[in-house]
Amino acid sequence: MLYKIESKKELAQIGRELEAAAEKHKFGVLAVHNLKAKIQEKGVDFRDECLIYEVCNPCQAKKVLETNLELSTVLPCRISVYQTEKGCTLATLKPTSLVELFDSESLHAVAEEVERTIVTIMQEAANPRNETAQLTH
Repeated sequence: MLYKIESKKELAQIGRELEAAAEKHKFGVLAVHNLKAKIQEKGVDFRDECLIYEVCNPCQAKKVLETNLELSTVLPCRISVYQTEKGCTLATLKPTSLVELFDSESLHAVAEEVERTIVTIMQEAANPRNETAQLTH
């Protein structure tokens, strides 16, 4: 259900490269939520760096929403980027797993395509050029 990839890159660099990779693959970054800042803004001490990127491909979203508007509850797709002791982790809920929560078998092919693209975007953001990242599923 969860796809994760590790990276040695800095959080800010991953963010820049994630946004560039999303654009390259025709996904837009709709919003970036800084959880640390938002939680601290509410007066709660939180030390961990965590950014949530909301990404969307409007053509794919249209297909999903026209088939089942209930899926609007899991759109847009989210990619979490958070600091770890070894670097950063990028994580997302797999679209194929999310579609299974709804009675929308006809959307499985769309979910697979979106999932492949999001994984590619995450890999491009996480990987140093010409190296492979450590993947966890």
